[in-house]
Amino acid sequence: MRSSSRTTQTDRAARRRVAGGAATAVLGLTMALGAGGAAPAAAAGSADLSGVILGVGADETQRIVTWYSAADTPQQLQVAPTATLVDGRFPADAATFAATGGANIASSGGYNRHATITGLKENVAYSYRVGGEGAWSPTYTFKTRDFEGDYDFLFLGDPQIGSSGDAQKDGAGWADTLKVATEANPDAELLVSGGDHVESANDENQWKSFLAPDQLRQVPLAATIGNHDVGGKSYEQHHFTPNTDKSDAYYDSNAATRSGGDYWFIHKDVLFIDINSNAQSDTKDAQHVGYITDVIKKHGSEAKWKVLVYHHSIYSPASHSLDQGNKDRRKDFTTAFSDLGIDMVLQGHDHSYSRSYAIKNGQKANPEEQPGQAEVYPGPGGVIYVTANSASGSKYYDLKKPDGTGTGVQGNGPDPLNKDNFWFNSVENQEHVRSYVRVKVRSDKLVLENLRSGTCATPNPSVDNGSVPCANSGDKPVGSVVDKVTVHPYQGDGQSLQVNVPNAAPGEFGWTIDGYNGLVDLGTAKEKNGDHFEAAGKINPLLVTDSRRTLAPWSISADVSEFKDAGKKFSGSYLGWKPYVLDAGAGATAANAVASGYDDQGAGLSVSRGLASAEQGHPRGGARLGADLDLKIPDSVEKGSYRATLTITALSS
Repeated sequence: MRSSSRTTQTDRAARRRVAGGAATAVLGLTMALGAGGAAPAAAAGSADLSGVILGVGADETQRIVTWYSAADTPQQLQVAPTATLVDGRFPADAATFAATGGANIASSGGYNRHATITGLKENVAYSYRVGGEGAWSPTYTFKTRDFEGDYDFLFLGDPQIGSSGDAQKDGAGWADTLKVATEANPDAELLVSGGDHVESANDENQWKSFLAPDQLRQVPLAATIGNHDVGGKSYEQHHFTPNTDKSDAYYDSNAATRSGGDYWFIHKDVLFIDINSNAQSDTKDAQHVGYITDVIKKHGSEAKWKVLVYHHSIYSPASHSLDQGNKDRRKDFTTAFSDLGIDMVLQGHDHSYSRSYAIKNGQKANPEEQPGQAEVYPGPGGVIYVTANSASGSKYYDLKKPDGTGTGVQGNGPDPLNKDNFWFNSVENQEHVRSYVRVKVRSDKLVLENLRSGTCATPNPSVDNGSVPCANSGDKPVGSVVDKVTVHPYQGDGQSLQVNVPNAAPGEFGWTIDGYNGLVDLGTAKEKNGDHFEAAGKINPLLVTDSRRTLAPWSISADVSEFKDAGKKFSGSYLGWKPYVLDAGAGATAANAVASGYDDQGAGLSVSRGLASAEQGHPRGGARLGADLDLKIPDSVEKGSYRATLTITALSS
């Protein structure tokens, strides 16, 4: 009588090697499919939910979703890894987050809601929806990336939907820029706005056009409040931002009827601080500086880069460069920003593009820096100020000529190196075409590029309606570069050292046969006591290895099939064994012996029995396992040469 130890080809692939966590994932999926509590991805009543937008959270593990509801009902946000949805249905164990909010202002109607998703994992595609049973929104998706390392974000200037006089055309230009930008940069992790999302603060038709593009539900937006957004509550109703201070200091007037607030968040190696520059006076500017100082004092050490965002550009090249308020902001802000180590300031408002020289304490940091210089070393206190042009094409402002006010902090005199530009700007551009700014965040530099998202062709609303002529020549297509600069940080007088530490390999748990997996021959059974036969042998030793950092528990078990010889057979319950550890390691402990079913009328190895296991926290390494086989069968079994299969299974959490 003979016994063999083998697995099928399918079993060999599925059972011999188990990556850390893989078994848990499979078990979890099976449980989810069998739970019977899944819900459809959309249900009746979803038309009552609108304006869904995905916003940034406090860090890369969070997102904030905001939406409008026609009904004042308890609502929630539901999210799950996209891979766990089956036929569009969310699993029963999908995470849910309670929504909060309140009544909208009368001109908006309905109610606003928001919920914060927490506990996101890196490199996972997620699906989410908002509402509640019987009234779910459609399902939307987003994907997280690595939580450490390099990444890109996109900065978008003044869509100002409705500014051209045709909100639909402005919305088309805005939608096209988002389409162009995200298709060209599919891995961009954030959208950052420069403010002025709409022309009229409480015009919900304009907000509807602004919110229409699907990208605003797929890539998180860091919203910035502009002077056209501030005059009502719709901005706050549509954008709930993290870590927001809504003290009176950060509102330009009545907080009950206007929007405002300063906020901050961290995304990987960048600390973003976003302020409401509409709240402006010598006193309020000082309060903004106090807010920025406090955030940097508490959180500046958590990031390599500090990026400040607000609407009113203080070094823009067009009409608003002459505004006294912006000149006052230069006086109030620039020395503080240099002292605080701000690396870059992103601004809007002037519907034109500019990139400043490195500015320190309100003056050009390096008199030798050249116009359009492609590699910039700002030095201690040097700050780069950027103004984004219109992302929708709804309005453009023509460049202004320098005047005789000189090169002081509030002066708008000419650049000695380029008489056509203001003294503070390295690059100025106005072609009357849509564009956006891509910022590449790298460990040792920031790479900033202003890229065309349109040409003279429609949709370009301000050109289409004849407000301005297009100044873009045919050799400057969509995606071409207006400006590019690499900003190198100041490293101090010493030599800075850096090392990138990747995620540690999770390791692997698995088993294999030690040597050749030959037939385990139990020989010829011998008759005992005139009533049964006995045979014995040893399994081919198994090598178990576990290099996982989690030190998770594991177990090896086996079960045997029936013994067969053509049409003859007998039960595998007659086979028992005594496991042992041949070479110790990986925390291996031998399982208890299992008697032949002939001795105790039990199931023997016909059901799964343990060979060895290890507990949580065991040392990494390997072990060699063996077992003595004990076969006892009644003498009623017919003569023959019988074979069976011993199936070995590895389990680990």
